[in-house]
Amino acid sequence: MATSQKIVAVAGGVGNLGQLICFALRKFPNVTVKALVRPGTAASRTQKLRDAGVIITEADYANVPALTEALKGTATVVSALQGLRDVMIVAQGGLLKASVAAKVQRFIPSDYALDFTKTVPGTNRNLDLRREFHVELEKSGISWTSVLNGGFMELLLGGELPLINDAFHKILYFGDVNQALDLTTMADTATYTAYVAVDPNPTPKILRCSAAKFNSLDLAKTVSKVRGKEYKPMWAGSVGFLRTMTKILKFIIGGENTKLLPPWQGLQYLENMVCGDGELIPVDNDRYPEIEWTTLEMGMKQVDAEKAKKTK
Repeated sequence: MATSQKIVAVAGGVGNLGQLICFALRKFPNVTVKALVRPGTAASRTQKLRDAGVIITEADYANVPALTEALKGTATVVSALQGLRDVMIVAQGGLLKASVAAKVQRFIPSDYALDFTKTVPGTNRNLDLRREFHVELEKSGISWTSVLNGGFMELLLGGELPLINDAFHKILYFGDVNQALDLTTMADTATYTAYVAVDPNPTPKILRCSAAKFNSLDLAKTVSKVRGKEYKPMWAGSVGFLRTMTKILKFIIGGENTKLLPPWQGLQYLENMVCGDGELIPVDNDRYPEIEWTTLEMGMKQVDAEKAKKTK
């Protein structure tokens, strides 16, 4: 894709996804990349970015005037901030205000999730925060585009959600065995986000990318092929049962306003996936045909390779 000279600023640039977005942006010619980091961030956390030619800019999201000055001349602001209300609403809100004041052309919020535009409010705390922030986005008047990628492949296949049971060689599923799920690696999500950030054409408000769309039967076949052992789908209960279990776990553990990813939060994501509300429809992979996507089989092999390294 041809790009004219432009500056792209990435908020949360030292985070896992933020760094990958910065690295992906550096692959485009004539693009200057700024990583916004909190004041006092250790130099060791930014060294890889500096080595890649990324400009490190300290940013206090509560100081909108100073942040506005830092964003002047920026074409696109990409948010990769992660946290609870103090981050997703307050800090990201300051970033949005500064972007508007600096006349930034495009804002990409930190969404990177299931399709929360279709999920039921109250069923997922983290998605509710994204939905709340979108109210401010609409009011701001800035041009914005959200990138929705489903779940992160390496996390979900790696055990963040109870999908693969190695002890009994089962693929656990709730509800319908044929319900499609969407997974995309962090690296692929970062690459897609970078393409959106430098796109010289107007972009829609919502773009959906899915590296792997599959059901539990597909997952069983893939895991069986990769591991050389037969895995079979096993029904674990209805969606209603999962919802009830999630509510009970949330009541016992708590952490509504203090814990970013407690166990019940993962189950909320799982519920949104298996009920079908969070499925990515349509998928906009073809918008950037240059991207080579990580397949489910490739992702499974990568996860197993990482596990093997840790056991050595």
